[in-house]
Amino acid sequence: MQDMVHKLIQKNKTKIFMFILDGLGGLPVNGKTELEAAHIPNLDEIARKSATGLHIPVDYGITPGSGPGHLGIFGYNPKQWEIGRGVLEALGLGIELTDRDVAIRCNYATIQEGLVKDRRAGRIPTEKNRALTARLQQEIRQIDEAEIIFSPGMEHRFAVVLRFPEPLEHNSDMVNDTDPQKIGKPPLKPEPGNPQSERVARIADKLIKRVAELLKDEEPANYILLRGISQVPRIPTMEEVFGLKALAIAVYPMYRGLARLIGMDTPPVNGDIKEEIDFLRDNIEDYDFFFVHIKKVDSYGEDGNFEGKAKKIEEFDSFLPEILSLKPDVLIVTGDHSTPALMKEHSWHPVPVLIHAPYVLGGLSGGFSERECLKGELGIFPAYHILPLALANAGRLKKFGA
Repeated sequence: MQDMVHKLIQKNKTKIFMFILDGLGGLPVNGKTELEAAHIPNLDEIARKSATGLHIPVDYGITPGSGPGHLGIFGYNPKQWEIGRGVLEALGLGIELTDRDVAIRCNYATIQEGLVKDRRAGRIPTEKNRALTARLQQEIRQIDEAEIIFSPGMEHRFAVVLRFPEPLEHNSDMVNDTDPQKIGKPPLKPEPGNPQSERVARIADKLIKRVAELLKDEEPANYILLRGISQVPRIPTMEEVFGLKALAIAVYPMYRGLARLIGMDTPPVNGDIKEEIDFLRDNIEDYDFFFVHIKKVDSYGEDGNFEGKAKKIEEFDSFLPEILSLKPDVLIVTGDHSTPALMKEHSWHPVPVLIHAPYVLGGLSGGFSERECLKGELGIFPAYHILPLALANAGRLKKFGA
């Protein structure tokens, strides 16, 4: 599909806004999902005038990580383009990756008597993260043949890059995550996916043991869990494929990392929804496409905080009139995946989406929720169709054929 869209691209001065409420989709608690429980008069009103539907991030029954979830809504089939979470985290933290690198996304964690007590170390403050990561970098600079590069992220997250002396053959089946995904279980041992990744697994195992020794007296961050051990792929940029000069407005580094991988500009942004909208306004003349990422919706879902997730959606709703005052030619509001508070994790459930533009049918949905969006003209469809629909509504696609 990308090849067809690429051939039909015509540039103009239209502006496309894509607001991603991370983990937006939910499941009913006491009969209502988080969206249905939230008081969102502005989203409900605009949904009634918009094209609505539910998108499938990867495929039916497949629970997406954040990387595949975002790739789909950016117009890339995530089954074709697989990106490791470690790569996303490292890029987002400003590490320039090469073909000699293996990137790892890490969590500070709490371990007790050999079992994981907290996979996120109580979401330690970012300042504490920076201090711990600086200490690790000072103490661990080399393991066997690999240079070790640490970079702090936000709260419990940080990245590690293993930089080898020579270029590495690309290896999609690298090393498993060591995060067991459940508390009360022991961390997993890093195991190679094939003979080519044996030395990566060996170095990762030594890294874990050295860090555990250094952090043994820390509380609550006395251990690390490794996730998304991966290499950087080569993906065509949004400008190459879709003719869009794109800006990513995201506070959390991993999402900037993904955006940078497909050619978006990714300046650092601090704050929350208000500051992100201010940043969009200040840069509106310089770009065609604006990706704005709202993280905490997902965080509340992962914590099982139904009310907190609904309140964060309500907060976004309060800013919608200000967003509309900037007069986007196309406005998209959706999520990268569902994170029902009921499940406390990502899920496979379809995600609500609205596309607000002058040339949609509209008038089918009574509001913005899972059940109402299903009544809309888009139905249930693959996430990677969202961007071509946005391009069409922005007048950026020529007619196909004579």
